[in-house]
Amino acid sequence: MPFGFYMIMAAQFFSALADNALLIASIYVLREMASPQEYEPLLKLFFTLSYVLLAAFVGAFADSMPKWRVMLISNGIKIVGCSLMFGGMHPLAAYAVVGLGAAAYSPAKYGILTEYLPPRLLVVANGWIEGLTVGAIILGTLVGGMLIKPNFSQALLGFDLPLIDTGIDTVPEMALCIVGILYLIAALFNLKVPDTGVDHKVLKKNPAYLIHDFNHCLRLLWRDKLGQISLATTTLFWGAGATLQFIVIKWAEQALHLDLSKASMLQGVVAVGVAIGAAMAAKMVTMRASVKVIPLGIAMGIIVNVMIFVTDMGVAMALMVLIGGLSGFFVVPMNALLQHRGHILMGAGHSIAVQNFNENLSILVMTGLYALLIRLNFSINTVVVAFGLFVAGMMYLVKRRHEANQREFDAVATLDESLH
Repeated sequence: MPFGFYMIMAAQFFSALADNALLIASIYVLREMASPQEYEPLLKLFFTLSYVLLAAFVGAFADSMPKWRVMLISNGIKIVGCSLMFGGMHPLAAYAVVGLGAAAYSPAKYGILTEYLPPRLLVVANGWIEGLTVGAIILGTLVGGMLIKPNFSQALLGFDLPLIDTGIDTVPEMALCIVGILYLIAALFNLKVPDTGVDHKVLKKNPAYLIHDFNHCLRLLWRDKLGQISLATTTLFWGAGATLQFIVIKWAEQALHLDLSKASMLQGVVAVGVAIGAAMAAKMVTMRASVKVIPLGIAMGIIVNVMIFVTDMGVAMALMVLIGGLSGFFVVPMNALLQHRGHILMGAGHSIAVQNFNENLSILVMTGLYALLIRLNFSINTVVVAFGLFVAGMMYLVKRRHEANQREFDAVATLDESLH
């Protein structure tokens, strides 16, 4: 891999690290405010709102200038959101601002891969990026959990700079300050991300044109026989993954009697599994064979149901690694296939914006439904079973759709041969 790829990875790592540490810190702030329980999954809903509402614009924005500059601007917006929460803005509103930066960042982060690397390296590159992102999720949740841990947080608050009054007197202020520093480090790496030399389109200023163009790209990708399968798979994966973050925290608190700090660390164990699965997929699965991993999505949904029988910490950790491993193994090849098809059909930035729109709409719907179930006082075991069966069922439908597409393709090929 060229040197510039490692700069892209470093920028992505620190940005994702800060995102996930901020999520745990935000949950802590909500609990300090004695907010209702259903506000916690709403954090993810507010974060992803920009991905959906601005999908028609962020793809065009990402394709209008060098990707490193888009990434730098986006990280700046994340820093503003973090600062607003530090200044006393409600966590849901401040996290929505951070989500605005993330929505602009994502098309640039993935789009630069298709501009910078040849197609043959995309699965490997995605394996690295997903593995590193998952590493950032693991460390981010661990960092977030450590920052709110009483002993560790009090030790940090007791540290003072000579002759300087920092004004940082509470655990949330200290946690948000450290998260802000992580965003700054990511911004510094953004400055080292290479310019790929690809010609960029002048950003159209007419919103109606941008919305029409986005709708065209959306239809184009859903009509593509391979695009629709990879898009459906990744859409379900990210919606399920976001919901699973909150399910694991609540399940760990009730089934394993862990506090938020320890439960967030168990959440990181899922990410360890995803990293292992992503690394294995990068080594074992080619883009041509990517659709063969779909049954693993069905298996993951079924295995999630085992959670309701687990009360031992060791068994819980092994189960989390297995669930994460299956997820990582099937999502990396599908993600690479989707990027490749999207790049061919419409360009990198537009393609990632379409992907983000679908994936984050899925996150909005699934986390919203989870918040509703919590509001209606459903037990966490009922939620786990409903979640697992839904994922398995939807992946089975995707598998059936792909098989129907294959039969249609084979029938057309047979007809062509008979005509010749």
